[in-house]
Amino acid sequence: MQFVCPLIVVRDIGISRAFYEEVLGQKVGYDLGENVSFEGGFAIHLRSHFADLIGVDEDDIIRGSKNAELYFEEDDLDAFLERLKRMDSVRYVHGVIEQPWGQRAVRLYDPDMHIVEVGEPMESVVKRFLKSGLSVEETARRTSMPEEFVRRCVLP
Repeated sequence: MQFVCPLIVVRDIGISRAFYEEVLGQKVGYDLGENVSFEGGFAIHLRSHFADLIGVDEDDIIRGSKNAELYFEEDDLDAFLERLKRMDSVRYVHGVIEQPWGQRAVRLYDPDMHIVEVGEPMESVVKRFLKSGLSVEETARRTSMPEEFVRRCVLP
């Protein structure tokens, strides 16, 4: 058996597709009408069609349950945050925060109130801490990453 991808249910496939393409820069792998898969490894499925497939009423599919999120990483988080500021339609869960392990992240809602997190890669976090003067050991403790990972981040 092989896991293929997470799938989220959306009310309007066009609006959701535009959000993931325009806000998060995702590329469509396949557009099958009621189902769109993205090269990033997730899919969106039209709520009305999905409800029919599983034999439930559309209203049984809860919107905004806040029990999961799609997680993305962005190498240039600061540029992404600046781009978000120019988008009036973006609704935030919260602005940029620093997680306890030092990673900076922002969370926002997609058009169907699914939570989307965009964080900086842990390699970037490690490099930032090392550049600030922390040792490999201190950086490993601060980020909860293994020392081996921290050392790999400093190799050319």
